[in-house]
Amino acid sequence: MSGIAEVARRAGVSKATASRALTGHGYVAPDTRARVEQAAHELGYVASSSASSLVTGRTHTVALVVPRVGRWYFGEIIEGIERSLMQLGYDLTLYVAEPDSRDRDRLYRHFLARKRFDGVIAVALEPDDSDLERLVGFAKPTVCIGNELPGVVTLGIDNVAIGRMITQHLLALGHTRIAFLGATPNDDPPARDVDDRESGYVQAMRAANLEPTVHAAALTITDGYAAATPVLADTDSRPTAIVGACDEVAIGAIIAAQRLGIAVPSQLSVIGVDGHDYAEMFALTTVEQDPCNQGERAVAMLMSMIDGAPVVGRTTAPARMVMRASTTTPAPTPA
Repeated sequence: MSGIAEVARRAGVSKATASRALTGHGYVAPDTRARVEQAAHELGYVASSSASSLVTGRTHTVALVVPRVGRWYFGEIIEGIERSLMQLGYDLTLYVAEPDSRDRDRLYRHFLARKRFDGVIAVALEPDDSDLERLVGFAKPTVCIGNELPGVVTLGIDNVAIGRMITQHLLALGHTRIAFLGATPNDDPPARDVDDRESGYVQAMRAANLEPTVHAAALTITDGYAAATPVLADTDSRPTAIVGACDEVAIGAIIAAQRLGIAVPSQLSVIGVDGHDYAEMFALTTVEQDPCNQGERAVAMLMSMIDGAPVVGRTTAPARMVMRASTTTPAPTPA
């Protein structure tokens, strides 16, 4: 395999110039860069990341820590991060470790401690998570997606405001019997984003002098369906509207309603949060937060930090209400 010397010789430049042209570190005139890249292509030269790291002190690798990959939200974030890093010539090392698991402890004590990366992106860390202190202790540029975290650069949506907004939407339609579906089950690890959406719902209900009604469910379609079924089957206490902690829970509630013969939206309005791929299929009114774009933005923020630019505090990601056919005014009460 050809080396950098052969590439430089064919392009008619020094080895240092060839290296700058291929790594992107340092200025090279556009025509010279094109000549070096053409020479590298003709010779089949592939830049060595280890050799580059000796010169630049960088590994061109980013560590990504997520609690799970089987849910739509995390998959979308991973896709956005991976796509952005590939365009920048960076490798991605993915670490999957659920909260309170032994794998998560090993991740911080062994794998991340080796520091074979230029920066870290962590998703869905909790503000009181002991892992946060360990992550900061690595002294590497770090961006977190999700909850606002003290002393750490974060990117996320305002979950309290969103929970309040979607509840107010149902209140404005005339609903008074509105239930929140998807509160964190007692035996599950804490989930601040869900708690904040629930808090926004409770604020809106109490501001309207209404009693909040909260039901626990894990954030999946199947768990949303299982939790919604007994709630909707009780004709005496059945709500006329459901605020889903996420779109998957909301979709589970729609499926439960359909199986119980409850028409959506004429007998039950349902609203969610996320912008899930299935939302359009179920005509779900939701707040889209575009986690794929959040992954891309997190990479841009991290690259700025790696390059020495100051990036501090929290950045609020955009979110927008998308109106579909799952919400409407409540049916008239029988005389």
